[in-house]
Amino acid sequence: MKLKLVAGLCLSAVVASAAPAFAHFILVTPDAWVEVNVIGDPQKAAPCGTSDITKGTPTGKVTEMRGGDMLHIKIKEVIYHPGYYRVALSVLDRAELPADPVAETRETPRGPYSVSGAIDPDPKPPVLADGLFFHRERPEKDTFWEADIKLPNINCEKCTVQVLQFMEEHGLNKEGDFSYHHCADLKITANPALPIDKAWPGQ
Repeated sequence: MKLKLVAGLCLSAVVASAAPAFAHFILVTPDAWVEVNVIGDPQKAAPCGTSDITKGTPTGKVTEMRGGDMLHIKIKEVIYHPGYYRVALSVLDRAELPADPVAETRETPRGPYSVSGAIDPDPKPPVLADGLFFHRERPEKDTFWEADIKLPNINCEKCTVQVLQFMEEHGLNKEGDFSYHHCADLKITANPALPIDKAWPGQ
């Protein structure tokens, strides 16, 4: 897995505030499954940002990939919050996507605030990568987070990659606990030169 940060990080320390803060991000690549606004909404509800309360308009976009290739993830964090990102893949149904990370919290006059979230150092299906882009300093304006993540060698006509942002020092979201969510639909065709990854559903 290859990571890079486009633009530098500023050196100022993160200062916790008693006022509520809201982080938002946009999934630039691959193409999101739903239309989003300039700050990335809808993104609160698990697993893919929308719910019966928060509707969304599907884009109909499906990114075609070959099994075993690298999927390029590109994110723009438009409203800063400390934390990290996780990438997961569902093959047959989005119900396969994992629950949001378990959060350690502290109590405040405004209710529980997140302190940290559980990161799996050895992620297994359906998680592809965990703890990406961990940061506690505010990125410079127009910073993009980017990573290349290896896809399993599988066949799926329409599977879903989920990019989740876990936020530290954040109040409880009405629909998404301490995480925000974006998804993209993929069509993966297995590479015949590689063995099928049978740890994934339907393979």
